[in-house]
Amino acid sequence: MKLIDALQDEHILIDQVLGSFRTYVGRLVDGTADPDDGRRFAAFFTEFAGHFHHDREERVLVDALVTEAELPGDRGPLRAVAQEHAQTEGWLREMMPFLEQRPQSEGDRVRLRALATRYSHALWRHIDAENSVLYPEGVERLRRCGIRELPDRPMNAAEAVAREDGAALLVRYPPVEDGALARGDGCFMCQAYGETCDGLEAEWWTEREWEEFYNW
Repeated sequence: MKLIDALQDEHILIDQVLGSFRTYVGRLVDGTADPDDGRRFAAFFTEFAGHFHHDREERVLVDALVTEAELPGDRGPLRAVAQEHAQTEGWLREMMPFLEQRPQSEGDRVRLRALATRYSHALWRHIDAENSVLYPEGVERLRRCGIRELPDRPMNAAEAVAREDGAALLVRYPPVEDGALARGDGCFMCQAYGETCDGLEAEWWTEREWEEFYNW
């Protein structure tokens, strides 16, 4: 499915820019980064990751899973996707004042590091859960309904500029990996698992799928 292929490719860039963003925050706190680059990072995550990537996930993929595959949109994985999008967007807005200038106090520096860590950890786990659960399972259920392609749209000017700036920032601030974060596949990567979502099997599986599972 071309839309899913595009979304997965976008995940690769977003994943890398998150690592670059963590490098930038470290340098900004140390006084060796350009605050203007903070605005570029904010634009990348707002315009490209948010207005372009997340918008198409929700308005195209999630909508199709609700209307065509008849999956619940008010609970389970689909509700978790929308909630996590809104949550990370809120954290990004909270960070913006700190990104537009060098932190003026030790309290600001501590706060910015904490916000950047929380934001990147949440998005990295979100990407892992979507890649390993939402996308493959969603595609399979759409195929059962006879849907093999979903509509897509091109980037607008602001989204395209944000993407180009993100790629440039990768060169300026080499991405880092956070060894404190465990990454992997499956529902357990999602922050909603065990809280507002009981997992793929409990939320999406049909009686036939359970029967096949027990028979196997």
